[in-house]
Amino acid sequence: MSCCDDNENAAEAVTRRKPDWLLRGSLTGVLLLYAVAATGLSSAIPLLALHHLAHAVFELINTIWWGLALGMLMIAIIGRIPRDFVVSALGTERGAVGIWRATLLGVLLDLCSHGVLMVGARLYERGASTAQVMAFLVSSPWNSLSFTLILIALVGLPWTVAFIVLSMAVAFLTGLIFQTLIQRGVLPENPYTAPAAEDFDFRAEARAGWRAIEWSPGYLREVLVDGVKGSRMVMRWILFGVLLAAIVRALVPPELFADLFGPTLLGLGATVLAATVIEVCSEGSTPIAADLLTRAQAPGNAFAFLMGGVATDYTEVMVLKEASGSWKVALFLPLVTLPQIILLAALINLLSA
Repeated sequence: MSCCDDNENAAEAVTRRKPDWLLRGSLTGVLLLYAVAATGLSSAIPLLALHHLAHAVFELINTIWWGLALGMLMIAIIGRIPRDFVVSALGTERGAVGIWRATLLGVLLDLCSHGVLMVGARLYERGASTAQVMAFLVSSPWNSLSFTLILIALVGLPWTVAFIVLSMAVAFLTGLIFQTLIQRGVLPENPYTAPAAEDFDFRAEARAGWRAIEWSPGYLREVLVDGVKGSRMVMRWILFGVLLAAIVRALVPPELFADLFGPTLLGLGATVLAATVIEVCSEGSTPIAADLLTRAQAPGNAFAFLMGGVATDYTEVMVLKEASGSWKVALFLPLVTLPQIILLAALINLLSA
């Protein structure tokens, strides 16, 4: 049994001993508000803010549910993949190659910013380096097909391509910076990281593992149950984030952000602050980012709004803290990424003026 397996069993034992009140409370709140909006009861609520709150939860869950479902499925699948496969796929190179592989892996997985959190936490447990996990998390929210199509429709193909390329650059550089900090002892390395066995043959082992699977309804049910259990650590923060974001949506009209945050340094700072507060999902933040580009004529602010939400999302910070067991690792994500995002956003506004 690997140390990762021991860690998972220990975590499950703690969960059995101590009720997860954050998960239970957030899930209850989300379900109640969603049901109120779905059944039309919100129209009978005299308090207007509560009416808007229920509809905000309804819209957010309808936007991100598929990402959460895919994330659970990916957790179940990755949890059944031996560590040697993960290490072999991501590579063990300490230089740019391993981080670039992780960045591309994030681009290839079609998950939103919340579904990918569950996958990133599992990759960490399966032995991916801290630098690779960071590059993966920063690059992943931008690859969603729905996000790309929505962004193309709202801001056009050139700006969409530019934003995606720049986000990959930020992810790659973030991975390199984390690797340097770990090598210098500023940050701890992933304790689960271990080289793949020297005689490990990826293709042969993959074929053997595929043939060994006994497909049956019971097996598929077991995979789904594992996905639900393995996603609890992330789901508590995602559901709590949905409630917080719904409160902001209910109290602050999105149009205010597009009207007030122009292509100035003050507007850029306000945009990053707004992204920190209201970002919930890459798809959900796209309409506001499009308004920043088309109505406020601030394409750099649009990029900062999209990237700033990913970099400063407290859900991501808390998941990283729980997965790594280190506040330093979690808090260094915004510390490393935000300066890059602000600099690129300012340059975009300057060049497009």
